[in-house]
Amino acid sequence: MSAAEAVRAARALGIELDLDGNDLLLEAATAPPAAVLDLLSSYKAEILALLRPGRDGWAAEDWQIFFGERAGIAEFDGALPRAEAEAHAFACCVSEWLRRCFMGLPPGRCVASGSSNDGDDALVPHGLEPSSHASDAGRTAEAVAALGAMGIASPTFFPDDFGKNGAA
Repeated sequence: MSAAEAVRAARALGIELDLDGNDLLLEAATAPPAAVLDLLSSYKAEILALLRPGRDGWAAEDWQIFFGERAGIAEFDGALPRAEAEAHAFACCVSEWLRRCFMGLPPGRCVASGSSNDGDDALVPHGLEPSSHASDAGRTAEAVAALGAMGIASPTFFPDDFGKNGAA
């Protein structure tokens, strides 16, 4: 079990979670089962981190909602199988994370090295566009790790095969 799964389990029972500094506030119509309280207690630090907004202004819950909405749209409106819809949603999350957590550098500078773009290589500010530039892989890996820490798992064929197996 993870902190994200503990939060989902609590919410499935109608328990609302909120923050008050370093305290986790619970609100429920009836007393929560002791097992759920123990679970929330054991993951308290991780749950607090999930509920606090990150440097991008979104908490993990916001990212999970964003992922779920994108997966639903891809599955139901785009008629994709669930696995492909989730891969598409994950790619959307990565792109959004890169946009929101963009490292501010002067135009024409490499995100990885800070050097100027004197060659013919295109500098890609963020996203999943193909490029030979080293910064893409590092920033994408950072996004994948950040999303994973928030309970949004990377699909098995992301990012290396994304788009090659019909999941684009």
